[in-house]
Amino acid sequence: MQGQTADPVPQGTALDKQPSCQTWRGDSVNMPPFTSSRLRSEKWMDVHVGDIIKLGNNQFVTADLLLLSSSEPLNLVYIETAELDGETNLKVKQAVTVTGDMGDNIHNLASFNGEVCCEPPNNRLDRFTGTLTNAGQKYSLDNDKILLRGCTLRNTEWCFGLVLFGGPETKLMQNCGKTTFKRTSIDRLMNVLVLCIFGFLAFMCTILAIGNRIWEQLWGSEFTAFLPRQGGVDASFSGFLTFWSYVIILNTVVPISLYVSVEVIRLGNSFYIDWDRKMYHASSDTPAKARTTTLNEELGQIKYIFSDKTGTLTQNIMTFNKCSINGKSYGDVFGYTGQRLEINEHTDTVDWSFNPLADHHFSFHDHSLVEAVKLKSPEVQSFFRLLALCHTVMAEEKIEGELLYQAQSPDEGALVTAARNFGFVFRSRTPESVTIVEMGEQHSYELLAILDFNNVRKRMSVIVRSPEGKLCLYCKGADTMVYERLHQSCTKLMDVTTEHLNEFAGEGLRTLALAYKDLDEEYFSWWKQRHHEASTALEDREDKLDLLYEEIEKDLMLLGATAIEDKLQDGVPQTIEQLAKADIKIWVLTGDKQETAENIGYSCNMLREEMNDIFIVSANNPDDVRQELRNAWSTMKPGAEEAANFMPERTLGNKPKVVRDEEVNGEYGLIINGHSLAFALERSMELLLLRTACLCKTVICCRVTPLQKAQVVELVKKYKQAVTLAIGDGANDVSMIKAAHIGVGISGQEGMQAVLSSDYSFAQFRFLERLLLVHGRWSYLRMCKFLRYFFYKNFTFTFVHFWYAFFCGFSAQTVYDEWFITLYNLVYTALPVLGMSLFDQDVNDMWSSQHPQLYIPGQMNQYFSKTAFFKCSLHSVYSSVVLFFIPFAAMCDTVRDDGRDIADYQSFALLAQTCLVITVCLQLGLDLSYWTAVNQFFVWGSLAMYFTVTFTMYSNGSYLISPASFPFIGTARNSLNQPNVWLTILLSAILCVLPVVAYRFLLIQLRPTINDKVMFKVRQAKAAPPPPARRARIRRTSSRRSGYAFSHAAGYGDLVTSNRFLRRPAVTRSTAFTPLGRTTGFSPTGRSAGYSPTGNALNSRPQDVEVTSLQMYRTVPDPAF
Repeated sequence: MQGQTADPVPQGTALDKQPSCQTWRGDSVNMPPFTSSRLRSEKWMDVHVGDIIKLGNNQFVTADLLLLSSSEPLNLVYIETAELDGETNLKVKQAVTVTGDMGDNIHNLASFNGEVCCEPPNNRLDRFTGTLTNAGQKYSLDNDKILLRGCTLRNTEWCFGLVLFGGPETKLMQNCGKTTFKRTSIDRLMNVLVLCIFGFLAFMCTILAIGNRIWEQLWGSEFTAFLPRQGGVDASFSGFLTFWSYVIILNTVVPISLYVSVEVIRLGNSFYIDWDRKMYHASSDTPAKARTTTLNEELGQIKYIFSDKTGTLTQNIMTFNKCSINGKSYGDVFGYTGQRLEINEHTDTVDWSFNPLADHHFSFHDHSLVEAVKLKSPEVQSFFRLLALCHTVMAEEKIEGELLYQAQSPDEGALVTAARNFGFVFRSRTPESVTIVEMGEQHSYELLAILDFNNVRKRMSVIVRSPEGKLCLYCKGADTMVYERLHQSCTKLMDVTTEHLNEFAGEGLRTLALAYKDLDEEYFSWWKQRHHEASTALEDREDKLDLLYEEIEKDLMLLGATAIEDKLQDGVPQTIEQLAKADIKIWVLTGDKQETAENIGYSCNMLREEMNDIFIVSANNPDDVRQELRNAWSTMKPGAEEAANFMPERTLGNKPKVVRDEEVNGEYGLIINGHSLAFALERSMELLLLRTACLCKTVICCRVTPLQKAQVVELVKKYKQAVTLAIGDGANDVSMIKAAHIGVGISGQEGMQAVLSSDYSFAQFRFLERLLLVHGRWSYLRMCKFLRYFFYKNFTFTFVHFWYAFFCGFSAQTVYDEWFITLYNLVYTALPVLGMSLFDQDVNDMWSSQHPQLYIPGQMNQYFSKTAFFKCSLHSVYSSVVLFFIPFAAMCDTVRDDGRDIADYQSFALLAQTCLVITVCLQLGLDLSYWTAVNQFFVWGSLAMYFTVTFTMYSNGSYLISPASFPFIGTARNSLNQPNVWLTILLSAILCVLPVVAYRFLLIQLRPTINDKVMFKVRQAKAAPPPPARRARIRRTSSRRSGYAFSHAAGYGDLVTSNRFLRRPAVTRSTAFTPLGRTTGFSPTGRSAGYSPTGNALNSRPQDVEVTSLQMYRTVPDPAF
């Protein structure tokens, strides 16, 4: 089969069919015998309900399929669901027995006759209900037998599936939001202002038309001698004609060319993003890309960021960094003086040449641990033996020595890889045994029981019998859980290990305690019998098993602890801190488990021990969810619950009433799971959810579906007057990206779906800081300056016509030369304002990053709003009064030096337009904060162009060429050689800009803004470059320890021991260590091994790329601010 029309890569095959009845009937799919049975390639667009599809390894699932059979024993398939929930760990699906027995027999598949009755299309990714009817028998269908579109087949040679839903009816597409045309808040405001300007134009024309009627009625008859009226034209009709004449003359008040100029500016600012080398990711050769040119200034107004976790904040890489064994901590590197050294890429790593089966991509720096292994320390060997035995990882070895681990959680993959490198290599497993290689010797342990993980136990155990016949229970889990079950003799060791755990937790590492227990053969036999009875009980099975687990997991002996780093992307904590200083709120919306998301929250410094409280909402019914949210609200706002209104309110336009930001004492966090979120997003509870969440500094929504992500974004857009941004890297983030005002896609390991649906894209989350605090703020500032100046120069130009009308009998006579009217916006003032809009910046990018508070005015619309437009209009009115009446008064009853009269219409028009051009250029110079060579050229070049064109068009030669087109013969040279004309120009310009200068001076002195303060610092530092900002490493000092988050689902241990996972016979292996080439799914990043469940090569920072200070450090707040 092939992808949709945009994806021509073959993806599988479909059975050629000519069925008598093969249609989707709302809730059933018929499977009658095919009249012909052969496979043929098809495009995704041609796949229909009822088709039987064959998929190969590493291919995308093209539709929602009922799994029929597979190449694996017992018809298992392994899939990766990163496009659905962001998780790259593998999941297992199994076909129904009645269809699985057909295997890959095309004839049997084609002749199978059955009917599938199932639920209608919906967006629930975690639930499926249906039945398969065949030969009068009904078989239950659930989510474990369904392959959803967007999944990827892994480690499975082939599988067959029946199409249940296709195209827009698939669950993935049901979760995708609608594509809407995005417009900025400035666009919407400009549309309103343009309508107001049209109304104001009509108002001015009406006043002038009324004035013309009155003038014609009172004084018009006196001019009929040399201006005779046409027949039938009276004063009223003259006023009507005047109205439309002034509509034409005053039309320059309507910003017709504004929209074209705005798009040119946006295009230029988009190129800045594309060309920014500081947003280029060398490892993946990925530059930043502005995929739209219409939203740049919106980047400077972001208030809420909605972020995915996996692949966006994290690299989905677990690294084994440190451990504590028998009271000794390993993982740090010390110098000759005993001082702890900082570990970096230049630190020597452990040599793994002693272990031919080691993964040489694994990186560890503490040589003392390897020496302890070589010295055969019993505690160290028991430690790594536990890691090699206590897990549910599956090993694949198609070629001898080339091990590939498939783990349901990257945590376990990292731990098993660590044991492998330290000489305890997990080689293979069957339902009854686990085979490992211990320091070159192969041993097979009998697997007697797996005490599986769940959210309550927070631990897992295995019971094995060693080759010597010794029974032992190995346990690993959250330290709080393991400590409660330790033997009293472990008290001192527990105290020392606790200190190490606190140290690990202070560095943001995920901790895990390890313990063991030797078992008595007689006791275990009795326990095993009761375990069998409990596992087959029809009632209270889970409770009975839990009691048995609790019974045997007692009096454990502590071995030590591990510390795993959930590898964040470079610079994530620093970026989040910078954005928080800019008063940007970040909400994490992830499909991961609650504990995993919580750990990442602490690693990113979004959650901190210093917070007053962290609320967890995890109820399973609406009433409990409402109560938990109300409890959180009352805790943050004591005494305000009675007055709080949590029901939606409407305004007169039937629009939801905006929910204003509320103050709260202290810092709080909110964590809510997807099940509770479904109830909280109901109309009766959504306002309670929003108001509670907005009081919190950090909000984390876990186990959410793609549609719920979009619903959360829509909720904030609905009730908060704020600009939102969504950032993600997978198909499960597409609906959220489409719903937000701005969508950002990260080109990561989960494909390009998010990028293709985004407005902006780059490779790393840390680039978001520069996109917003630098490019976004600059774009918003430039656009606002452009709009204010554009309205000012056009209004000033137009209002002079309005005042002149009162002195020309409302005759619709223009005050300027017609050539000047044509060239004013096209030549004289076009380039200076364009240069300001493309090159201006109040401070450079370094100062913008050092002072994130500069971003806050954009969130509050301080630079351009209705109020700013009104002030701009008043400024234009004042300037037009000065530019008309000062020249008018200066030229009235004035003569030249030779005694000739200078007060003629053409001289006055030249003087007024010269004053106007010089004044608007002077005003532009006051607005410019960053003079570049281009701006200098545009400003002075425009003035030079004005005088050059004026003297040329007013010359004798132009008049001789076309007397009707150039009537102002000699006006320029006769007027501009008079001193009083230049004094009038100077006086007009000074009077126009003097109030602006005075107002700005008083504002800076009395009420300086953050921009004024920073610009003052910039001016102080111009003599010498600013010193490097004082930086401090972000280091967690809290004592919180993460309860080790098993990412796989509960019950996976049952699969391991149920004979349902058996793979093809493994190749013959030698037990001796022999140097072999190896191609594993692991690659190093940072200080220690990284486990990648995708099996893809992992990116590491290139040696030739310098780490920027913003990636490594945070700014120490300046006490001046």
